[in-house]
Amino acid sequence: MNQIILNNSTLPVVCGCDFCVAAEPFFHTDRIVDFNVMIYVTDGQINVTEEDNGVQTDYCVTPGRLLFLKSGLRHLGKKVCPKGTSWFFVHFITDPRTAPLLNESSEPLRQYERAEYSAILPKSIADEKLSAQLRNLVDFFHHGGNRAKWELNARFFAFLSGLIKKEEPSKKISKADEIAAFLLQNYNKPFSAKSLERHFFLSYKHMAAQFKREKNITMQQYHTRIRMEEAEKLLRSTALSIGEISERLGFSDMLYFSRCFHAFVGESPTAYRRRSVENY
Repeated sequence: MNQIILNNSTLPVVCGCDFCVAAEPFFHTDRIVDFNVMIYVTDGQINVTEEDNGVQTDYCVTPGRLLFLKSGLRHLGKKVCPKGTSWFFVHFITDPRTAPLLNESSEPLRQYERAEYSAILPKSIADEKLSAQLRNLVDFFHHGGNRAKWELNARFFAFLSGLIKKEEPSKKISKADEIAAFLLQNYNKPFSAKSLERHFFLSYKHMAAQFKREKNITMQQYHTRIRMEEAEKLLRSTALSIGEISERLGFSDMLYFSRCFHAFVGESPTAYRRRSVENY
């Protein structure tokens, strides 16, 4: 549930990481952030709740356990975390839509020139041996100087890749999951059956049937849902105009975007933003 997709075509971007010890009992901050959060507890416990569309899932992260919290969702504390709790955290971005480019003028590799692969990070893992790896990562983040700016994201990608390898063979990503990851990465482009066929070298009819069977939703409906959920996030958390949001989501016509949003949410973008502001 609310798992994070890692793609080998884009390194995760580390926004910050550290090791913390709680001097007093505390509640996890109630917030919505635009980066993913990784928590690894070494002592005590962290109680955190993740909320998605009103559905809340409670987690209790105990020593030796690692948890990922997904960006754009509400995270809050409903139970106290005890004094003396110690943990590592990493804030990071995996979404290639928001990760900064090292060279804005560089042309992306054509699809057939790279071996692109997507994998889903496990939501939670129990492994007492991760502490040393994370200590090295935090030390490198704080004391690595210019070298850290160059290598940090690659080191964290290697760490995350190691977590994926720990997954059981039965949990291999399916073709429908790969399609879902592709649609997520291309949410800011109009839905295209031809681009799917070119990317996966499969017929659209075959992919559509498999996707609907596994996800209980059509690919186009899934793509629309991603775009509209991103629109909701931008309306809640930014001052971008409706036209700017429409353009960012890949709509050439703002009125068409507004109609799609109304059909999905049940109200106009302007009304949704006004109501969201009032709720906060």
